[in-house]
Amino acid sequence: MKAIRSLREMTRLLDTDSRLRKLCIIKQNESGYPRSVLSRFTRKVGEDKLNKIIDEKVVALLKTKQTREVDVVLDASFIKAWSTRAPVNNQTGYSDADARVGRAGRTFGLGYKLHLSIDSETMLPLSSLFASANQNEKKHSLTILEKAKQVLRNSGATLKSVIADSQYSDMKIRMAVDKSVIPYLANQKPVVKDLL
Repeated sequence: MKAIRSLREMTRLLDTDSRLRKLCIIKQNESGYPRSVLSRFTRKVGEDKLNKIIDEKVVALLKTKQTREVDVVLDASFIKAWSTRAPVNNQTGYSDADARVGRAGRTFGLGYKLHLSIDSETMLPLSSLFASANQNEKKHSLTILEKAKQVLRNSGATLKSVIADSQYSDMKIRMAVDKSVIPYLANQKPVVKDLL
């Protein structure tokens, strides 16, 4: 399942995606939740409680599947900010002061990055972190990895390996795990023989 980037997209998917409807316990003849209900829910619950709810559900799903070892995939996804660039500083947002200009695929865009760790087999998100788009993946890789390890410990599973693209190429993350599949950048020389 791809990342849902807005409440508008979520409300549309709640009317069409049968898997998502089942997860949200929406019966066959019921209409999905409107945007106002979804935005009120996230505001009332708060970020910390919502993260705890998600972690509990992920742990329950891993236990149900009786997962023992997990290959964790790290990646970041660009999310466009609903703002224009500020006239004084074109690296920041005008109506969204937290948004920053950063890599958006092959170009640059104003927005944020959603940093994720995912179980490679089930595509289940283990941990996530939301940051401005100008921040490099390496900056958040250890935080995301530690959160994923905690979720795996709570479910009784262990981390088998970490898989990521070359943006995550860093000795700190390689040292934090037993096995990593991360290509080296062109300006880096591997200390030991590994995946090139």
